[in-house]
Amino acid sequence: MAKGKDVRVTVILECTSCVRNSVDKVSRGISRYITQKNRNNMPNRFELKKFCPYCYKHTIHGEIKK
Repeated sequence: MAKGKDVRVTVILECTSCVRNSVDKVSRGISRYITQKNRNNMPNRFELKKFCPYCYKHTIHGEIKK
């Protein structure tokens, strides 16, 4: 039997340091990545360390709502 199709969901990861720094400075942009996660294995918010082209370094990208 096939499982439900809504187990894997598409999530958007957003740079946390760009979001914090955009309040003080003029924002050039916010780095975002699109990925998938398994809802059964990771029910909490998803975080990955990815490269941010606006900060020019690897930063933590956290899951945001659509």
